[in-house]
Amino acid sequence: MPAQRVLIIGGNGIISWWVSRLAVARGYQVTQITRGVNVDRPPIDALTTLRGDADDPASIRAAVGDQTFDVVANFRAFRPEQVAADVEFFTGRTGQYLFISSASAYQKPIATLPIVESTPLRNPYWQYSRDKIACEDLLVAAYRDRGFPMTIVRPSHTYDGGNMPFPGGWTAFQRMLDGKPIIVHGDGTSWWTLTHSRDFANAFVGLFGNPHALGLPVQITSDEQLTWDDIARLLGRTIGIEPTLVHVASERIARELPELGPGLLGDWSHSVAFDNSRIKSLVPGWVATTPFSDGARDIADWYLAEPSRKVVDPTIDAAWDRLAAL
Repeated sequence: MPAQRVLIIGGNGIISWWVSRLAVARGYQVTQITRGVNVDRPPIDALTTLRGDADDPASIRAAVGDQTFDVVANFRAFRPEQVAADVEFFTGRTGQYLFISSASAYQKPIATLPIVESTPLRNPYWQYSRDKIACEDLLVAAYRDRGFPMTIVRPSHTYDGGNMPFPGGWTAFQRMLDGKPIIVHGDGTSWWTLTHSRDFANAFVGLFGNPHALGLPVQITSDEQLTWDDIARLLGRTIGIEPTLVHVASERIARELPELGPGLLGDWSHSVAFDNSRIKSLVPGWVATTPFSDGARDIADWYLAEPSRKVVDPTIDAAWDRLAAL
């Protein structure tokens, strides 16, 4: 039997690079569509790369031509018009369309834990989340009305080596080394879930061609819960520092750093716990195996491996100084 043909739109991202690499390792015939943006991740052998931009549906149509695929996964669809273009173009061209949504789409504030796939979707704080909800609505209608073979996947906070859970990249590490405080929203005790991209990829690739996943939303997260104070301390310990933490109300941080406000108020400041029963039933044997104590080491090692990565964000650094002084 020939290998299943998989198309991944946007294959060099935090999640999609790991998915592409694993799919190739498992014998799938993988084609990527990327904008050709250079990223700090090794190239993946044995895949086909096409040039296209998910913001330009015509470029996707031109790149794909008359090809068909068993699976299409779009990691670069953020607005309903992008998804509408995909539904139109890939109808009859794929056996499964995987849309990467977001767990931030779940209702805020959250009424009941743990979060399950049937938890209502509503986020009055963050346009990004509302756009993802609109994309999901469009796909649900396409599945119900004409059987478009979609699966909706909702990750939460997913990371790999270069992705700090705190804003500003290397900034938090440098502040720890300099003895300056780290700003933690709220009182630092809200629960959060971090999922390593390699764990996400193992579950995601397990959905490829799975008929039981068609028409369904599926969340994929770790089962580990940590407070934000825990997260900061685990990061500090990777560089031998017990960080000084200063707790500041989320609303005050949002006023000081308005570009962070929607995500902070609409996602990170809310305690979460996820029920992963559905993905575990669809992909038997899957479980997230990377605790953040190991993932934090991956993050620190990534920054420490290359001096050019140790860049302090002056806007974040100055804002944290001001917030710490209040």
